[in-house]
This record gives sequence, structure tokens and C-alpha cells, in this order.
Amino acid sequence: MSIKPINSILFVCLGNICRSPLAEGVFRTALAERGRDMLLDSAATSGWEVGSAPDPRSIAIALRHGIDISGQRARKVRPEDFSRFDLILGMDRSNVADLKALAPARDRVHLFLEFAHGQARDVPDPYYDGPEAFAEVYRMIREASEALATRLAARASVPDSGQASSTI
Repeated sequence: MSIKPINSILFVCLGNICRSPLAEGVFRTALAERGRDMLLDSAATSGWEVGSAPDPRSIAIALRHGIDISGQRARKVRPEDFSRFDLILGMDRSNVADLKALAPARDRVHLFLEFAHGQARDVPDPYYDGPEAFAEVYRMIREASEALATRLAARASVPDSGQASSTI
């Protein structure tokens, strides 16, 4: 069995207004800096914010780093997302648990920081905190996005050996 290629990623948090839209925008930028592109999106495990723009604090921290996420709109995870996306990355363990409860293919669902660079840590929800919490979340997401983009580029350059692998 060969390693499955990753051509699409869905980033997921609770409301899809703080962390996951930021992760989508930051990762898109990390890929573009490497001359790569893929299908990216973000979504929520809840339906509370469906149709809302990202939190103004997420928009502000992204713009401070040259990334515009203002056009994104919150949506809830849909059943077809589990077949449409090769990789579904929850921002925290609660998101991952909710996703795995819904997922027919659980092997696609992972904790973002753990999958990106082996840190089994949550990206904390900054919603009830100030701009400094959004800056810290941006830093965490940027570091994880750089690690993930590098990891995916390395995988893309390895020829298929036909050997089994337990990684996506």
C-alpha cells in the first residue's frame, strides 16, 4: 500500500470564526511561499456562527502579517467533508473528538499541532481573551503551518516505494 497523497485539508474549530479561518489563511500563505496550492477550507463543529465573518481580532492579526481572511464565512462541517478532504485538522482535542464521532473515515481526522509537528497540544480558543491571545494563536498556527508545509513537500518528493505506511 502506498502513502495517500494529501491534496486537500479542512481546518476545524468550534465556531469557525477565530482559529480555523486563521489556520486556513496562514497555511494557504505557507503553501504559496513554496509555490504550491491545494484545496483548503475551514469549518465549525457547531452551527452558532454559520455565515459570520471571522472574528475582527483574527482578521486584524492576519492582516498584520499580510494575510487577508476577511472574505471567509463560517460554516458547519458537512458529511461530504469527510470524503472531500484528505486531511481534517481539529484545533483542539474537543474538536477532534466531535469530528471523530461524525467521521466515517476517522484516519483523516487529527489534532492540528500533533499532526503538523508532533506536539500533542491544543491551539487554545482566544475568543474570550484579548489581542495578545490572538497573537499567540497566530504564532502557534504559523509555526505548525510551516512544519506541515515542509512535511508535505518532503512527502511529495519521495518516490512511491509501494511499501505500507501508517501515516496519511
